[in-house]
Amino acid sequence: MKNLVLLTFVAALTLSAPYASSQETTATVDLVEPTLPEGINDGFKDPELKVDEWLQRFEVESREVYGAREAVLKACQITPGERIADIGAGTGFYSRLFTKRTGLDGWVFSVDISTQFLQHIAARASADNIPNLTPVLGTDTSIRLPTDSVDLVFICDTYHHFEQPLHTLASIYRALKPGGRLVLIDFARIPGKSREWTMGHVRAGQEVFQAEVEQAGFVFDDEVDIDGFDENYLLRFHKPKNESNK
Repeated sequence: MKNLVLLTFVAALTLSAPYASSQETTATVDLVEPTLPEGINDGFKDPELKVDEWLQRFEVESREVYGAREAVLKACQITPGERIADIGAGTGFYSRLFTKRTGLDGWVFSVDISTQFLQHIAARASADNIPNLTPVLGTDTSIRLPTDSVDLVFICDTYHHFEQPLHTLASIYRALKPGGRLVLIDFARIPGKSREWTMGHVRAGQEVFQAEVEQAGFVFDDEVDIDGFDENYLLRFHKPKNESNK
C-alpha cells in the first residue's frame, strides 16, 4: 500500500507544466504524430500484467541491452550527483544500476506507464535499500517530470512505444536541464535484414527516430558502437546549453 501511495503522490506532484519551449523548436517543421502498431502498449497498461513474466524476458543475458549493460553504462557517462530519468523503466534493472553510478548525492526517476512495473521497482528498491530512486507514473504524452529537473534522460527499447512522440519529446526537452543529455537505444529496422518481428513491431528506422529527436530541439552528438549490439543501436544527443524553459 505504501508503494501505491507513493506512486499516486509522484504522479500528482509531477504533472506537466503547460506545453513549453519545444513548441517553438518544432513550429517550422511539418510534423505528424505517427501511427503505431495497434495495441502496442495494451499489455503494459493491463492491470493483470505479470511482472515475473517480463523479468524472464527483460533480465536475461540473451537480451542485447541486458548483456551489454556495462558498455551502455559507460556510454551514458554518468557522474556522481546527477539526476537521471529512466523512461520506460520496465522492471527497473537500469534504474538500479544508475543509482550506483550517480551515488547518494544524485537521484533516479523510474518512469513508466505500467503501475505494476512501478510497484515492482519500488518494492525492489526497498528490499535492496536503495534510497535515491523514485517511481513516476508517466502518460502517453508526458514523462511528468518538473522543468530543468534532470541531467540525463535514458530511453532504452522504448521510443518505438511512444504513442505521441512529439508531445513526449516536448516533455523530455522541458525536463532536461540546459546542456543535459539524452541517450536513445532502439532496434535497427532494416528491410531485408531485420527480423520479421522488428519490421512489424518497430514503426520506423534509426534515421527517422534521429530526425524526430533533432526536430524536437535536441542536438545529435554521435552513435556509440556497443560491443554485443547486433539488433540495437545507441545514439547520444544533448539539449543546447543556451536553451532555457520559460
